[in-house]
Amino acid sequence: MTDAPAPRSQPARPPAAPPRAPLSDRVRLVRNLLPPLIVLVVGAVELLISLLGNVRHELWAHLLFYGLLGPAVTYFSVEWIAEGTRARERAELELRDLYGQLSASHGRLQGVQELMRDLGSAPDLGAVLEVAARGAVRVTGATHATLTVPGGLSGTARGETLLSAPSAALHPLKVGIPGGGALLLHFETPPSADTAELAQALAVEVATGVEAARQRTLDLMTLYSVDQSIRAERNMRRLLSRVTGTMAGRVGAQARAAYLSDEDGVLRLEYAQDRRGEVSGEGAHGGVTPPFAAQVAQATGPLIVTGTDACQVFPESRSVLGLPMRDEEGLVGVLMLGDPREGAFEASRVSLLALMAGQATLAVRNARAYLYSEELAISDERARIAREIHDGVAQSLAFAALKLDVVARQMHSDPARAEAEVRSATTLLREQIREVRRSIFALRPIDLERYGLLETVRRYVLDFGEQNNIKSSLDVTGEVQLSPGDEAVVFRILQESLNNVAKHARAGEVRVTLEGGQKQVILRVKDDGAGFDLDAVSGRVSSAGGLGLGQMRERLQARGGQYRILSVPGEGTTIEAQMPQA
Repeated sequence: MTDAPAPRSQPARPPAAPPRAPLSDRVRLVRNLLPPLIVLVVGAVELLISLLGNVRHELWAHLLFYGLLGPAVTYFSVEWIAEGTRARERAELELRDLYGQLSASHGRLQGVQELMRDLGSAPDLGAVLEVAARGAVRVTGATHATLTVPGGLSGTARGETLLSAPSAALHPLKVGIPGGGALLLHFETPPSADTAELAQALAVEVATGVEAARQRTLDLMTLYSVDQSIRAERNMRRLLSRVTGTMAGRVGAQARAAYLSDEDGVLRLEYAQDRRGEVSGEGAHGGVTPPFAAQVAQATGPLIVTGTDACQVFPESRSVLGLPMRDEEGLVGVLMLGDPREGAFEASRVSLLALMAGQATLAVRNARAYLYSEELAISDERARIAREIHDGVAQSLAFAALKLDVVARQMHSDPARAEAEVRSATTLLREQIREVRRSIFALRPIDLERYGLLETVRRYVLDFGEQNNIKSSLDVTGEVQLSPGDEAVVFRILQESLNNVAKHARAGEVRVTLEGGQKQVILRVKDDGAGFDLDAVSGRVSSAGGLGLGQMRERLQARGGQYRILSVPGEGTTIEAQMPQA
């Protein structure tokens, strides 16, 4: 195989000459017209001089033309060209200055855009002020910037300067911020009018950023307030009233309604309020679910309807917002807000309302679960009362009835024996009367919402001692902060504990302590009664714990609490319940 021929080397090309600057119009005109014009003029002058025929006149004519007129023409031609060149230089200088101004304006505009972006991404109002102060220094070239807003909040920034704080040698510029506050800038040289206008524009952008941060903070506070107000609310009507009321107040809506899905998946009106007042259940709007509610129930996000369709939901509304309440289990319900103005619901507010609807979904689920658990608790309590009556009072009364039957047969044959049986039956009946009274006292309704946990416990312990002739005392230490649901569980444990003391402990004194710590609340019920062997009664319903306390233990543990019993035969019993602080 033969090698391929080597490529021939190409001769190096000389570097291209730089492009020549284009000639101006005047130079081009002089270059093209002046030579032929000179030829014509010289020819005409020489012809005229030759016609004179006088040698002396010819000499003076030549001197006059070539000595005076020629230089004058050359001077004025060159001056005419120079004036054009100077005009061109002035235009270039103005263009250069304009380009510099445009570049500076572009830089400032870019700085303002960066400031707007940074303001939009700031997480809170404090960060907005710091970002705005740094942006003002960067855009205006100031040495120091201080930004203040109403409420005592401020932000400061320092530019490329060795001074840690403004001095008297600097030149201040202060501009007001729309809505309140001021932006104070310091410069090494007096600020120009353009800088002052730029500072005014920055103040407007800062006001926008501050207002957006305030709105975000207000939205978060609203969400937190709604969460706190509905977290432990168990009454469905009050729950829906609070949720819809907060949502309506946030956007200025004048009508609101809540439709909940029942066990058959049918939307039913549970709560509504407009200018005519508040209505619950089927009494609102004739109990008819509007078609728009069904549309919202099928949607995955908020819907808005206007005009006649809105009037079908609320008669006086021209714009209605529908928010579906959904979770992983499906549709919970639909929330409606109405306003007499068309286009009343802004897109920026709808997202917040959707979040609040999500909170309402969880709250409604919790309320329904609580109602279901209350029904179960009532059923369990009825079963326990029936069991206690059957095993205790009913059997004792039946035994007393048998004794009285024996007395009826012995009244004539053995009067003394009959009298003894009557006394025994009387003693038994009195004991059962006391047992019935203890049961009634234990079942007596207590209004925790009205009096609060501490006052309710104080009243109950005092009444318990008087009712059962047992010395009772209460000692409360620390700060107790429990949710309403946790308070109810703690109080029910106290009720069951004291009920067992009255029925089984044969105690002369009982001490109740309620201790509030940083993380938990501890309830102790200690008596000086008979006590019992924990190992002997473990795993079965006993006089020590009772079936009611077993249920309370389960509820306590479900809420993150702990429960234990300490008892020694002959040394009394201590029941201790620990519940996390809210």
